[in-house]
Amino acid sequence: MKTDAYVNPLTERYASAEMSAVFSPQFKFETWRRLWLWLAEEERRLGLPVPDDALAQMRQHLSDVDFDAAAAEESKTRHDVMAHVRVFGAAAPAAKGIIHWGATSAYVTDNADLIQMREGLGLIERRLVAVLRKLRDFALAHRDLPALAYTHFQPAQPTTVGKRAALWAADLLMDLEQVRAAGAGLRFLGAKGATGTQASFLRLFDGDSEKVEELDAALARRAGFEKRQRVSGQTYSRKQDDLVVHSLSGLAQSAHKIGSDLRLLQHEGELEEPFESGQVGSSAMPYKRNPMRAERVCSLARHVIALSLDTAMTAATQWLERTLDDSANKRIAVPEAFLTSDAILILLDNVLGGLVVHPEVSRRRLEAEIPFLATENVMMEAVRRGGDRQELHERLRVHARASADARSRTGEAADLFERIAGDSAFGMTREALSEVARPESLVGRSAEQVEAFIRQELDPALQGAPAAEGAAVRV
Repeated sequence: MKTDAYVNPLTERYASAEMSAVFSPQFKFETWRRLWLWLAEEERRLGLPVPDDALAQMRQHLSDVDFDAAAAEESKTRHDVMAHVRVFGAAAPAAKGIIHWGATSAYVTDNADLIQMREGLGLIERRLVAVLRKLRDFALAHRDLPALAYTHFQPAQPTTVGKRAALWAADLLMDLEQVRAAGAGLRFLGAKGATGTQASFLRLFDGDSEKVEELDAALARRAGFEKRQRVSGQTYSRKQDDLVVHSLSGLAQSAHKIGSDLRLLQHEGELEEPFESGQVGSSAMPYKRNPMRAERVCSLARHVIALSLDTAMTAATQWLERTLDDSANKRIAVPEAFLTSDAILILLDNVLGGLVVHPEVSRRRLEAEIPFLATENVMMEAVRRGGDRQELHERLRVHARASADARSRTGEAADLFERIAGDSAFGMTREALSEVARPESLVGRSAEQVEAFIRQELDPALQGAPAAEGAAVRV
């Protein structure tokens, strides 16, 4: 490990080796060579004089990239593509004169970037599927377990633990749809030439426009893309980067919400993320069990959301057929968005797979607030018994405020039911009040909603979808 220079934490601490490999120099420059091989093979098929031994040597040297030689060439040429053209030509001398024939730099740089994004989106989709399956099972297992709900992080009408998990899953399902759409919408640049007019290829094929079109279509097929960018400048539209990274930003937004919810619920003691036997929560306070995994999710998620501004600004500031102020930004923003999203999903998979529910804590917190939460049920039942709804509403408001104030002063349990039972306007005994305040009667259709969401939306979206294996979380 190099210790005297900056090391990116994404590759050292957070992201998987699998995602790091997609954005590695080896993957990138091997893909460049593969693109040059495809170009030469298709040019030969369409009638250009490309020697057999040129193709054979190119095939033999797709993977053995001499990175030191490429760096030396780039230091002289100040041009990364020409540096790699020369190094590939040295490895495959019979092809030296035809490598990159008719192409401009964007042929390899942009098409390789598109291939990397497609591979990255595939891994993100598989990780999302794995996370959603864990959430699905968790939501079903706890679909009818009552828990205090919160609005404004103040106690509100009860929900269930499973219903809350279904809310998280619903957000992530929308993200899965957007990630899939981003992948399906990628358009291969193909062979468009210096300004996107394909003039160089039209000259190569002596004005035969059909051969130029076939070359472009064939290259897209070889790369496995169903869609092509039919019109372009020298580069593919940077809106493609923005659409992809914004789908990852959406995922990060959902993850931040889930992470924040988990942190709040862990503070209340209702849930607990995995905590290893030797894990230290604090260097000063040995008793602490900080929600550091959920906190890390939030921390990483903010970075992805911020990166989406980079790709938006890059798409907005392109000049005419091409400018180079996208390059340095793109090299950082796009890979980091993928690596960070990968890390987020690995963490979520770990946390959701080991999430511990403390139902006794949930019930205790719920029981402390139930007298207030049940006031609507109390009012409806009292009206059923002949009371005046408007008068009862005002009496409940007065009793509730008095009870809450007394609880705040004394720290004792709320005495709201005792106050209501002693008010003849309601005509309800303490036992009757307890009956209308059963937690199970206050959660509405929570369990049914969970089941319907899973049956009608989540399961169809996950059916047959491959899921990524859980990667190790380095805590």
